[in-house]
Amino acid sequence: MSQTLPRSPVPASPSAASQVPDVELQELVKQFETDTAVKGLNLAIKQGEFFSILGPSGCGKTTTLRMIAGFEQPTSGQLLIQGQSMARVPAHRRPVNTVFQNYALFDHMSAWDNVAFGLRVKQVSKGDVRSQVGEALKLVRMEDYAQKYPKQLSGGQRQRIALARALVNRPAVMLLDEPLGALDLKLRKQMQLELANLHRRLGVTFIMVTHDQEEALSLSDRIAVMRDGVIEQVGTPSEIYEQPETAFVADFIGETNLLSGQVRTNSKGLPQVATPSGLQIHIADSLPNGSANGSVDVSIRPEKIDLSARAPEQADNCFQGHVRHTMYLGTHVHCVVELTTGDRLMVLQPNQAKHLPDSERPVYVSWAATDCRALAA
Repeated sequence: MSQTLPRSPVPASPSAASQVPDVELQELVKQFETDTAVKGLNLAIKQGEFFSILGPSGCGKTTTLRMIAGFEQPTSGQLLIQGQSMARVPAHRRPVNTVFQNYALFDHMSAWDNVAFGLRVKQVSKGDVRSQVGEALKLVRMEDYAQKYPKQLSGGQRQRIALARALVNRPAVMLLDEPLGALDLKLRKQMQLELANLHRRLGVTFIMVTHDQEEALSLSDRIAVMRDGVIEQVGTPSEIYEQPETAFVADFIGETNLLSGQVRTNSKGLPQVATPSGLQIHIADSLPNGSANGSVDVSIRPEKIDLSARAPEQADNCFQGHVRHTMYLGTHVHCVVELTTGDRLMVLQPNQAKHLPDSERPVYVSWAATDCRALAA
């Protein structure tokens, strides 16, 4: 039996199929009375992508997912799935299925019956129900638990049944609403790997909403970072992390140090940023638009900073300070260094079985000009 569930029909022409996004949002707006939750989103999600919408609570990401699913109707704008407008298409007729954080399983039904429920509503023949449910359970490696009830299953097992129930309807697009949020850390890591493998085997478009940065970075082909109803940046995980376009994206994705200052030109004609405290930060990155002689924020990731007892012979940026706080994290040591200027920097050092830095002795922090990024203030 094949382990690939076929997806809903797509345009017949291969060249056309490659050009038509699975999901497209055009100036999409959603307003609730006086609150505008989504403010003119434009987004195109390719066929077969694992696409994540990432942002803090209240940014509009779940509302966006609910509009794609058909649970909410846009106030204005267009929403297309496989090139077809969804303006008058109810949720149950859209080629999408949603997996919720709370699983939404029927407690009085076995795992098998939960997965079969949607097919029975569609009056699929008994033979097809049997084969399709078996295939879906096999895909999520839950065929041995078919007769168990939800209360007899662990959180990870319930999540797999919820995935099977969504997959059995053969959607073109899988919508994942904080799908791993209810799981503990270790199980969440395991399920992230399962989701990635499942997506790779199926080739179905996955759209996931999450506030978990690590989850989005590890699973996604591309990420949209949302804030206050708008998209701040869309890019691959490495683009989002290494080349943030705004201070919000830099600060929200992982940890970063943000230092504000004015753009200056050094004696060699190269740009540097002068902070109010007196730091002169050399940057190699191109300056954001409109900031050639204005204010910028400089982002430096903690793992890009070197910490040493002596000043390095060659360093674009090197400053003296004292370690004020350390946290032992097993694989790494997290330090807070207070510079002589009063600025504080987070530094993440690999654990190499060395003594932790002494707070009484001066230390030096340094980083390359290529390892910091200037952002519009």
